[in-house]
Amino acid sequence: MSRLHDPFRRGQLAIAALFLSLGFQYATWAARIPAVKADLDLSAAEVGVLLMAAGVGAAVSFPAVAWLMRRMGSRRLALLSQLGLALLLLALAAAPNYPVALLVMCADGVLVGCLNVAMNAQGAALEARHERNTMARLHAVFSAGSLLAALLASGMTAATGSVMAHFGVAVVLLAALGVTARTGLLDEDAPADRPDPAGAEAAADAQPPADAPAAAEPEPARRRWTVPSRLTLWMCCAMVFGTVAEGAMNDWSALYLKDVAEASAELAPLGIAVVSGMMVVARLFADGWRSRWGDGRVVLLGSAVAGTGLAVALVSGGVAPALAGFACMGLGIAAVTPCVYAAAARQGSDALTLVAAMGTTGLLAGPPLIGFIAGASNLAWGMGAVAASAGAVALCSTRIRWTAPAPVAQSEATPA
Repeated sequence: MSRLHDPFRRGQLAIAALFLSLGFQYATWAARIPAVKADLDLSAAEVGVLLMAAGVGAAVSFPAVAWLMRRMGSRRLALLSQLGLALLLLALAAAPNYPVALLVMCADGVLVGCLNVAMNAQGAALEARHERNTMARLHAVFSAGSLLAALLASGMTAATGSVMAHFGVAVVLLAALGVTARTGLLDEDAPADRPDPAGAEAAADAQPPADAPAAAEPEPARRRWTVPSRLTLWMCCAMVFGTVAEGAMNDWSALYLKDVAEASAELAPLGIAVVSGMMVVARLFADGWRSRWGDGRVVLLGSAVAGTGLAVALVSGGVAPALAGFACMGLGIAAVTPCVYAAAARQGSDALTLVAAMGTTGLLAGPPLIGFIAGASNLAWGMGAVAASAGAVALCSTRIRWTAPAPVAQSEATPA
């Protein structure tokens, strides 16, 4: 079967368009923060609050996202939030003052929470329906979206200083991605590709005899939010510690190289490049690892490699050990969020929504927390807390019930 007519590949392409959209939209406005700061005449503190508004919006969106997922389903929520995020770029460019910009960024955070949950639910549903792994590659596409946005921002900044023109081009690209996603997203109510004979026989056996009196139809149960299970709470912990490590490495690696490892100004940015590059590479291969060894082993071994590698680098000191430790962190932590998202999705939309909110909280709280630790002692101890966070992920992973790995041939081969 050609890739064009392969249901798995068609769904994978559509969901990848959502992941690409989210990475692209985030990096687009982040790349023009200096221009927004100049246009609105903001101080550095006001810019910090503006950035915090997006994170707070995403972190507090859990109740709304949980309700919308039950009400609309992941397909409709993903498409509407993707469209809303595109339009918010234009709203940010047109914001006349600081309060309006704050409202726009808070709304952006809420829609990011919506799209994050919906697209991961779609990815997990695609894996379950076709029994083939793809979540890690989808998260790699998110990183590719950020890279694409950075390249576009560089080109548009060189061509014109107009933020509205830049965001207008970005909206056109996001609209194209939305059309791509619309054609292949999964309908959660659709039946699976292969019928379950045992399930069909059981359903047939459960049918009452023809002469049996008709039973009264039960009233539809009203779905309510319930207290998270212990399993869900362990997933939340794993997600928080994983995103703390991921976010802190992006924000503090360059400063560690410069101030602690005493790297030159030219080498300091390599910290972010090494971490990000290893994460993209690892996510491209991680679905194969998941098929061979299972999600639990991938998360356990990966987080152990991340924490141990960074810890050894901090003890050794120097630029080369630091870069090696950063590479271990990027390689090991890359598959944590895709695997935990997939596990949470199997527990239902409420569990996925809560785990996603905790992931956003980790990204939001991680960098400031490392800053507080560094301020109380030094940045080496702060990065030590990052290594400890990776170790905490390994501990949490032993308390999560993971599914058995899918057969390698079935996961990687294209069905006929």
